[in-house]
Amino acid sequence: MMSDTIATENLLDLSPDAALSRLLAWLSDRGEPSYRAAQIFARLWQRPVRSFDEITELPKALREALAKSFALPQLELATRQTSTDGTEKFLFRMADGQLIETVSIPDGDRITFCISSQAGCALQCAFCATGAMGFQRNLTPSEIAGQVRELRLLSPPIIPTNIVFMGMGEPMMNWKAVDPTLSLLNDPRALGIGARHITISTVGVLPGIVALSERPEQFRLAISIHAPSDELRKSLMPVNTKYPLADVIAAAAKFDRRVTFEYVMLGGVNDQPSHSAQLAQLARECRAFVNLIPLHPGGTMGFVPSTASAISSFARALRARGVETAVRRSRGLDIAAACGQLRTERLGRRLPVTTHEDGEVHVA
Repeated sequence: MMSDTIATENLLDLSPDAALSRLLAWLSDRGEPSYRAAQIFARLWQRPVRSFDEITELPKALREALAKSFALPQLELATRQTSTDGTEKFLFRMADGQLIETVSIPDGDRITFCISSQAGCALQCAFCATGAMGFQRNLTPSEIAGQVRELRLLSPPIIPTNIVFMGMGEPMMNWKAVDPTLSLLNDPRALGIGARHITISTVGVLPGIVALSERPEQFRLAISIHAPSDELRKSLMPVNTKYPLADVIAAAAKFDRRVTFEYVMLGGVNDQPSHSAQLAQLARECRAFVNLIPLHPGGTMGFVPSTASAISSFARALRARGVETAVRRSRGLDIAAACGQLRTERLGRRLPVTTHEDGEVHVA
């Protein structure tokens, strides 16, 4: 027996221009004034609502018609954890039962959201809890930007000043969804976060770096280096076989905006004086800023964090070689704040699904 349910279109998956165009066409077909499109769109992201019925500035009949034609799917908040340092971690359940993580990190007058772009990850970096769970699927724009939307819907709302794509997944292997998501995050008609306050972190997926560089906005690029030589990096990050360091550094040097190197400090593995000398050379080649990251004890995957003194020595060695360097403060130490840890606690290890190595990377 066939269902008479009409499939509804998800406006939250569309870029601002596409969503407004779709709304204008829909309103025109109904004989409604065009100014309603901007009214409706403002309630998708700027002042979000959980349902069209909450847009009380619209006539009731129009709200009912919108609900029949379009969907406003939500992410279900499964778990919320708060650290003594103010860091909060959110576990969201999607329609198919997959779970993703979002972290809110307050720091003075800044609030940074660390958002996910995939459920799981295919890259299997040796020290990463997300990589250990394997790849499940790419997220849609409404699921990526939706993490920011859901935190706006809280009471009181949490509104970020900064966004980093450093949660679960490799953003450049889901570029088809990340590309319109960047527009949703940045466009003043949507979430309105400045491009220089949005950072996309990648292990060095070259087509994605090219695609990001071709966008006109000043989005920031962070590259997960974690080892300063091909031999060591290959042992920690299998992706280095496809995208060797020399190629990644060359792409970073061509990127015409600021580049940051992310470098997780692994005790006795990548924190020796020879490593700092090699890393400094790489950073100078593309004028990169180096962010040293203490390994989070909640997701060590068998590795030992570098000692505080080893990290300080490493940072001094980089600065002595003319490389601007910062040591990231560990946050959320008393909650499951290591990337992927909370999801793994809830779901356990799931068998990964197959994924094309480059996912949905499309170079414009």
